[in-house]
Amino acid sequence: MGDVGEDQYPGFRDFVAARGPALSRAAYLLTGDHHAAEDLVQSALARVLRHWRKLGDGDAEGYVRRTMYNLQMSWWRRRRVPERLAAAPPEPPGSDPHRTTALRMSLQRALAVLSPRQRAVIVLRYYEDLTEAQAADVLDCSVGAVKRHHHDALARLRATAPHLVDEQTPALRGRV
Repeated sequence: MGDVGEDQYPGFRDFVAARGPALSRAAYLLTGDHHAAEDLVQSALARVLRHWRKLGDGDAEGYVRRTMYNLQMSWWRRRRVPERLAAAPPEPPGSDPHRTTALRMSLQRALAVLSPRQRAVIVLRYYEDLTEAQAADVLDCSVGAVKRHHHDALARLRATAPHLVDEQTPALRGRV
């Protein structure tokens, strides 16, 4: 696309600089792969750039996130190849690397068994902390569909990774 001029797309660079890391983290949770997450964010931002002037002071981040979720669903439908999560994300400084790594790998394997819709609902509800209505809006489906995917995803996670529930505090055990 070439260089993005500030006069042509005012605020776009600042938006990407400020919200890029959060978008990348959400994309990683959706894809389970760092390279695919980078591609997803870049593709979503490229699509949003085309409509940047129309967004004005609106909810640009919400538009980017919705674009990311829709792109991920579209890519999954085309690919339909089982994913294998191989690389673990870097560990934060000062944590127990063995315990944290084992927990992350376990979580990655558990998320990998979910369908893309289920995975998207889990990411939206627990990582993005959206309500069911907000998640339904992002995924362009009904609240009932979000509830169904959420229920099915949690049941599948409980069946495939019950040890993850033990990692949570007692207050969260009923939710995850």
